[in-house]
Amino acid sequence: MPSKNTLLTAFAALLCLPMVSAAPGASGLSGKVTLNGQPAKPKIINMSSEPSCAKLYSQPPTTEDVVAGTEDALANVVVYVSSSTAPENPVSSQPKTLDQKGCRYAPHVLAVQTNQEMQVVNADNVSHNIHPVPKVNREWNQAQPPGAPPLTERFAREEFIPVKCNIHPWMHAYIAVLRTSRYVVTGKDGAFALNNLPPGTYTITAWHETYGTQTQEVVIDGSERKTVNFAFNAH
Repeated sequence: MPSKNTLLTAFAALLCLPMVSAAPGASGLSGKVTLNGQPAKPKIINMSSEPSCAKLYSQPPTTEDVVAGTEDALANVVVYVSSSTAPENPVSSQPKTLDQKGCRYAPHVLAVQTNQEMQVVNADNVSHNIHPVPKVNREWNQAQPPGAPPLTERFAREEFIPVKCNIHPWMHAYIAVLRTSRYVVTGKDGAFALNNLPPGTYTITAWHETYGTQTQEVVIDGSERKTVNFAFNAH
């Protein structure tokens, strides 16, 4: 039978053991966005009016409103926390960049937080005219010649904003202005992950410029990971 002093010593040692925490990024969710059905065939972009851009492509470029990958994956889908009982992170101090390269916007869908700095740069040797067309934010229309410094802007309200170039009518993009910092834009594999989510109830929304939005509710209790998939129907 252990002595009383031995038991007290063992108990004290247990009290001094470090707390074991979950691995970084363990709490959260991941999944994939897919498309059911045959997507519309991308349209060929005619850049003959801007030869300096047209010559950059070995094959004629195509539109990006629907970009499907392998195994029905869907790209350019914004997956984000549209509401939550958990506290929100502060706005990032790192600016996001919308590039103009080869007379196209890159990325095709850019996600930023409300009031986060966004920079627009022109990597081409031709002039562009950047024209976001919001409904609830301030509209602006700014020329940017080659070699010009970046344009710096912010958007105060949540909104999915179409962007066009008044010089090159085939140039289109979207700026997804979100209240949350918890978001991701899918690539051609359709995969996404939202990591480091504190415990809470989350509404997860998937937005696509052609197929609209879908939502799912997820409860994060601790350090577990949940799987959430979205499937849009082609039309």
